[in-house]
Amino acid sequence: MVTPDAPARTTLDKATDENFPVAPFFLPRAWRADLMALYGFARLVDDIGDGDLAPGGADARLLGARPDDGPEALLDALEAQLLRCFGTDAGIPQAGPVHPLLESVRATVRRHGLAPEPFLALIEANRQDQRVRRYATYDDLLAYCELSANPVGRLVLAVSGTSTPERVRRSDAICTALQIVEHLQDVSEDLRRDRIYLPAEDMARFHVTEADLARPTANASVRALVAFEAQRARDLLDEGAPLVAGVHGRLRLLLAGFVAGGHAALDAIRAARYDVLPGPPWAPRHRLLRRAGAVWRAARGEG
Repeated sequence: MVTPDAPARTTLDKATDENFPVAPFFLPRAWRADLMALYGFARLVDDIGDGDLAPGGADARLLGARPDDGPEALLDALEAQLLRCFGTDAGIPQAGPVHPLLESVRATVRRHGLAPEPFLALIEANRQDQRVRRYATYDDLLAYCELSANPVGRLVLAVSGTSTPERVRRSDAICTALQIVEHLQDVSEDLRRDRIYLPAEDMARFHVTEADLARPTANASVRALVAFEAQRARDLLDEGAPLVAGVHGRLRLLLAGFVAGGHAALDAIRAARYDVLPGPPWAPRHRLLRRAGAVWRAARGEG
């Protein structure tokens, strides 16, 4: 028998697969609860967008969906429940099931007075995934990251009460970098979903075809392309890194971890000689911690 919070638990269990802990132990308990609520929402949106929810399964039932509803309908149902968290639910019936992850979001929203726009952007990114399978230019990909990644960093700043325009700008650079890193790790998985997040203009520049991406291992052209995109991600991480020095205490540790997670993943991709096609290269935990320590010490010297 599926307990009411089982779908939420399944979604939150995926936090262990991230490049860096989503809500590490050193954070205050209230922060951890809020960050896990935000992570849970983001993961649920992604699972819907990727078509990973079982038709008619527990998650779908908790969203009030019908057994034959596809990702678009599920995203609509999720948005309807989300809007209730903000009291902007005119015309939306109050009766019916509520997904437990939305209950956690509601509590976080009320504690911090969060705005709906970042949550809605995450939903819109996954709607875009249903319509857009290829990106012509790097600018097109950046516009997608503005919806799919940057809202997460903005929510972290909002929950910690540290948002400023400059910090948001730095956070956006870090989040976009982390999204690009994830795309590089998941080239083969994304292609199986008929999605390519490598800009077509870059593929043409490096003479990479879609057939090349479907091979079991990367040829020289694919490796060169991945190295090029990886350097873009490093540059964005460097652009965002001053954010770590601009905050203090445990938040600095958290943000140092996010930046370090991106660098460690890129180090693993480089160690694999930029062959990401057999599967995602992952950084050993000790290298991740070493990177985190280096980022934190650098921030301490600047702060």
